[in-house]
Amino acid sequence: MNKDVSVSTAVDELDLGDNFTFDQLVGAVQRSRRRRLRIVELADLGDQDGLCAVWLVADGEDLILHASSDSALHRQQFVLHELAHMILGHDANHDPEAPDFLLPDIPPQIRARLLRRQDLDTAEEVIAETLADRLAAAIRGSAMHNSRYLETFG
Repeated sequence: MNKDVSVSTAVDELDLGDNFTFDQLVGAVQRSRRRRLRIVELADLGDQDGLCAVWLVADGEDLILHASSDSALHRQQFVLHELAHMILGHDANHDPEAPDFLLPDIPPQIRARLLRRQDLDTAEEVIAETLADRLAAAIRGSAMHNSRYLETFG
C-alpha cells in the first residue's frame, strides 16, 4: 500500500472482515508483507521515556520493539500504530539522506524513521494512529462478539 491509501481501503485490503483478533491481524500483515514479524517488549523502556514503539526492517523479518506499560490496551496501541505504518506502506517513504554522523551503525532507512519520531503531527503519523484506532475497535469487536457480550448486554 502507499501513503495515499485511505484507512477504510487499508482495512478492506486486509480481508479480515469487520472484527478480528490481534493474532489474525498479525498473520494478515505477515502474509501481505511476505515476511516474518516479531513483536518484542523492552522491559527497561517505559512509555514515559518518549519512545513507545519502533518498527525495524531487518533481513527477512520485521521487528516491532515496544515499551512496557501497566495497561495491556496501551501496549497493544503501541504495536497497532507500528502495524498501521506497515499496512500503509510507510516504510517505502524513508529519507535515505538522513544525517549519519549521529547514528552511523544504524541503516539509513531506520535512522530516518527514528529521527522523524519527534514530529507526531505529520500526515503519516496521523493516518497511522487513525488506522491503529480502527484496528483496535475491530479487535475489541471480535472480543465482544466471541464473549457473547452483545448478546448478553445488547
